[in-house]
Amino acid sequence: MSTVEMNSIAGGPRGSAVARLPMVNLQPTHWRLADERCTLQEEEMDYVRRFHCHELGSNQCTSFVAKHIRAPLQTVWSLVRRFDQPQLYKPFVRKCIIEGKMETGCVRYVTVQSGLPATRSIEKLEVLDDNEHILRIKFTGGDHQLKNYSSILTVHSEVINDQPGTLVIESFLVDIPEENTKDDIIYFVENVLKCNLRNLANVSEERLARP
Repeated sequence: MSTVEMNSIAGGPRGSAVARLPMVNLQPTHWRLADERCTLQEEEMDYVRRFHCHELGSNQCTSFVAKHIRAPLQTVWSLVRRFDQPQLYKPFVRKCIIEGKMETGCVRYVTVQSGLPATRSIEKLEVLDDNEHILRIKFTGGDHQLKNYSSILTVHSEVINDQPGTLVIESFLVDIPEENTKDDIIYFVENVLKCNLRNLANVSEERLARP
């Protein structure tokens, strides 16, 4: 398969220093990765310290992204908790098949959209907490380059312009590939997650707007 550098994926100049990954084609506008920032207040950082603790091993890295969504927590969580249907808001997912009942320990087989640097991913549901609104997932196989990848996603109520809103935080832990630096892999994964959360916001707000 032909290759290009990761800046073809990340859409930014930082990719010019990274090693080669499989050719990707992100022509559809909603696939483009978003280098957008979400600044958290000190009280919001308490959520990160409380819920997003990863045991960092050697040659691993961790980071997090966040998104403010103009929709109530239950609307957002109803999408996030569907481990069996990540395509509800993740634009890179084409198909998902779950093995067994949707409960802690179950596994899903995800097929991603053509043109990305992977075709499939095998993922395990480690935590699904409907009280604290926590979703934790670990990649256990597939043909992607995210080795020993795990993520924690939490959903928190807030008020945006006097209306019910939601803060979503997603953190991750992943191995640093031999061909890349820590900054390279963090930049890449953060941008994928930002794209997912931006789409989550769009879908949640559209649902809220329906009569």
